[in-house]
Amino acid sequence: MKFKKYENNPILTKNPSNQWEELCVLNPAVIFNEEDKTFYMLYRAAGNDAQHYIYLGLAKSKDGIHFERQSDKPLIAPDVNGADGGGCEDPRLVKIDDYYFLTYASRVFAPGQYWREDKKYFGFQPKAGPRVLIYNDTETHLAVSKDLVNWKKLGRITDSRHDDRDVIIFPERVNGKYVKISRAMDKCGKGYKNEKPAMWISFSEDLLEWPREEELLYEGKEVWESEKVGGSCPPVKTDKGWLFIYHGVSSVDKNYRVGAMLLDLNDPRKILAKTKDFLMEPEFDFESKGFYAGCVFPTGIVEVGDEYYIYYGAGDQCICLATVKKADLMNELLGGKK
Repeated sequence: MKFKKYENNPILTKNPSNQWEELCVLNPAVIFNEEDKTFYMLYRAAGNDAQHYIYLGLAKSKDGIHFERQSDKPLIAPDVNGADGGGCEDPRLVKIDDYYFLTYASRVFAPGQYWREDKKYFGFQPKAGPRVLIYNDTETHLAVSKDLVNWKKLGRITDSRHDDRDVIIFPERVNGKYVKISRAMDKCGKGYKNEKPAMWISFSEDLLEWPREEELLYEGKEVWESEKVGGSCPPVKTDKGWLFIYHGVSSVDKNYRVGAMLLDLNDPRKILAKTKDFLMEPEFDFESKGFYAGCVFPTGIVEVGDEYYIYYGAGDQCICLATVKKADLMNELLGGKK
């Protein structure tokens, strides 16, 4: 079984009229607002500046397919003199009780155009030794909103000693605690159970303070996920468990592909089922020949009738949609093995 890609992909592309999104749009967070029956998309965007500052824009849709930008200005922008000065990347969005919570990856300094062989570096590194004060690895920040338009940045929620992104918050508490899945690039190898970057799970009382000691959730086992794995879309609660879409990168061709797993409703540290084969891979030119050649990267999922709409970045350059029948995906999971 494979996800069905929308025949008219991509559904959102760069906007040459706005400097901050004239180069690329990708990796969107998407949620359906029951109050106004509208899909909200917070999408990552960047212009063609050497620093490659990264922003979040806002688009809306009534059908989950045709999205319209809401402003010629970013919804959320980096504070160039603050902790997220390099950009606001790869948002994930959930609603918990009456508030919307957004996680986004960031760096202190701008990342530069990472795909270029002559990439420039920005910022500075104190010379007192490695990882002193400032080290331009990724950290993940949290923001909160009541209306999906006005956002308050709350600060970093990952350990600054690790290069940590793909941080996803569960849409409700489990046994009274908030749940977070993350993927630190450097938590692997010597001293760890996992050889390659893997997914970790942790629990918090208040969303802001998380334990430094996390539990290993999953390390890639199949060839298509042999280089690294990471969380993709926020988990969806079903009667069978938490449906969790994740991505894997192959050490063979470096391509990003997509899988799924079911986590126990009461103890999401337990993987109840997992797809052995990938459910989506790069196929089209806009997925295979972008700024990252060979990348399908889901970051948003919405339940629409008997289907899931899965939103993904393609080739680090545009935004696409894939769909899957809920029953088909559940049958695929429950018919497989861990």
